[in-house]
Amino acid sequence: MAAFPRKTVLFLVYSTLAHLVFSEIFKPRRPEPPCEMYNPPHPSYEVSCPNITAYICATNGFTYQNECFYCLDKWEFDLDIKVKKEGKCS
Repeated sequence: MAAFPRKTVLFLVYSTLAHLVFSEIFKPRRPEPPCEMYNPPHPSYEVSCPNITAYICATNGFTYQNECFYCLDKWEFDLDIKVKKEGKCS
């Protein structure tokens, strides 16, 4: 069995490590929902979200039933949160 040259082995190791690091950093994220369509036109206006279950996990650690509830919380409490992932938070 032939031995690989040291440079080849180092190149393969560094390439693998670089791939692991950059794939985590640059992985595609879910785009932010279009919150403008859920925000009420006036603060006293009552908004009701549809009863659709499409869970969203936000960076504040809360799971929202769907993007409407996420957007209303963001608007009502002036929160600086982002969508972390689709689905429930762990």
